[in-house]
Amino acid sequence: MLDVTKPMTQTPLKDRASDGSPHSRPGVSPPGSGAEREQAAGPRAGAVGAVELKPVPGRALFEATRPFAAEFRVRSWLEVLATLGVLLLGMVAGAVAPWWPVQLAGSVVGALMLVRAFILFHDFMHGSLLRKSRSAKALFTLVGLVMLSPPRYWRQTHNYHHGHVGKPNKPDGDDKPLLVISDIGSFPLMTTESWQRASAWQKLRYRVLRHPLTIMFAGVTVFMFGLTLRPTLQNPRKYWDGAVALLLHAVVITGLWLFLGASAAFFGFVLPFALAAMLGAYLFYAQHNYEGMHVHEPEEWTYYRGAVESSSYMKLNGLMDWFTGNIGYHHIHHLNPLIPFYRLPEVMKALPELQHPSMTSLSPQEVTKCLSLNLWDPKENRLVGYGAAKRGRSGT
Repeated sequence: MLDVTKPMTQTPLKDRASDGSPHSRPGVSPPGSGAEREQAAGPRAGAVGAVELKPVPGRALFEATRPFAAEFRVRSWLEVLATLGVLLLGMVAGAVAPWWPVQLAGSVVGALMLVRAFILFHDFMHGSLLRKSRSAKALFTLVGLVMLSPPRYWRQTHNYHHGHVGKPNKPDGDDKPLLVISDIGSFPLMTTESWQRASAWQKLRYRVLRHPLTIMFAGVTVFMFGLTLRPTLQNPRKYWDGAVALLLHAVVITGLWLFLGASAAFFGFVLPFALAAMLGAYLFYAQHNYEGMHVHEPEEWTYYRGAVESSSYMKLNGLMDWFTGNIGYHHIHHLNPLIPFYRLPEVMKALPELQHPSMTSLSPQEVTKCLSLNLWDPKENRLVGYGAAKRGRSGT
């Protein structure tokens, strides 16, 4: 989902996004042949450092989720139409309500519905929702453009993310990569050791990429710049839809301002988008950056372990589950992205192996904790803060 600046790693994006990962194309099943099949058949369990790794049956667990990958077409359309209808009502209220508190309420509802609409767009891009529907493609292309997530670049980086969750970058010869987790389609992650050998400029860039202010202003930092403007400038022929997204935003904001006034532009579009981008960026950050997240050694990594051990379950109340399209069931989504969002809770109830994941939430304590975890400590097998790297240097 995220690519907020030029990758720190050396391999070009075009090479890494087409490396045969299980999601180099939407709707493709996870790996099931060769060494990865052997690894997935029985990853070993037990205590590793400070993290207790649960047994992961690998492909058998994925196979158990297959029956839930069937969507109910009528329900899918009802979910989409209800979402877009409430979204439109919220944003219209934000634009034209005669009293600013009502405009603000409309903006908040519009923001939450933008998040939900984005999750439905995300499911469509995976092929789990209204697959092969031309009408749905037109609707969700528009949603992607409104959310400054142009489908061409978003699909490429998000598929890479799905194929590499919890998978460390491989060394290039004798050179260790600076990032243990790439920033292609994700927030970057350094180890404590790579942090210690990074230059001052590299540390500054890394801090900026993961800083809470970057997430707070994700509408500009992540969506406008990272997902839209930068790829469009780098390759306008390939990522031409980024220019369309930027033009659409300019037309909508300017039109609202000219015909209904600055207040309409702000409450009817700018504020809902900014709030939705902030929440969406944090959801993505916390789902792979939480206490209990695990980065595997290259020889131990499998697609299935990455899904279950490097993706969280975000416990939300029923209303927030609805607004966020059940994206909190993220470990299940990563195990099988062909499952429609409305069936994810059903999977968790049906499969005991998926009922005890590492959890996080949107409570202030959990948000603070997630934002304080910035580096992977391979000796402790856990995420730590910047201070841990400084203490490690002083102790050697």
